[in-house]
Amino acid sequence: MTAPLSHNSILHTAYMADALAINQRIVSSYNLLREEDWLRRSHFFGGRYENLYLDHDRIPELKQILEQASIYASILLGKAESSLKRGFWLNEMHPGQSTSKHDHDEDDELLSAVYYIHVPEQSGQLIIHDKHSRTEVDPVPGMFVFFGPTVMHSVSANQSGEKRLSMAMNFGPATTSQHLVV
Repeated sequence: MTAPLSHNSILHTAYMADALAINQRIVSSYNLLREEDWLRRSHFFGGRYENLYLDHDRIPELKQILEQASIYASILLGKAESSLKRGFWLNEMHPGQSTSKHDHDEDDELLSAVYYIHVPEQSGQLIIHDKHSRTEVDPVPGMFVFFGPTVMHSVSANQSGEKRLSMAMNFGPATTSQHLVV
């Protein structure tokens, strides 16, 4: 069952059912990944790659998150799930690291999202930068945050003693030969 979405004028939030168990399995599988498991890495800033790509079959629970996020994206965009493609990547942030201000308006994206897997206290807030305001989101495990791909955002420094793990996603129009690409 899909939990209701809540929203303000810039973002929408929702929560994954059974997130604790799902996230624990993701973290366990993530910690077993080897160098050859990664398809690619991109956005090298501040001594780390901000975007880490792998096949969702490597960690099966990622598919569950993508499926739930697709349902929410369909609702938010007013489009059938079959008319949307989706892409995802993981973000690992160690103590002291942050994510610089950026947006996801690179191609034909219609909606962006983040899902929180492991976010210890003080491991960084999602900061939404609007033209005249700034919204700070305190992430919790199992939380989805959806926003437009042109929305500038960043993540404040991880001040915890643990790594922070999240999953970012983009949704765009699927072509006739490209439905729900992951």
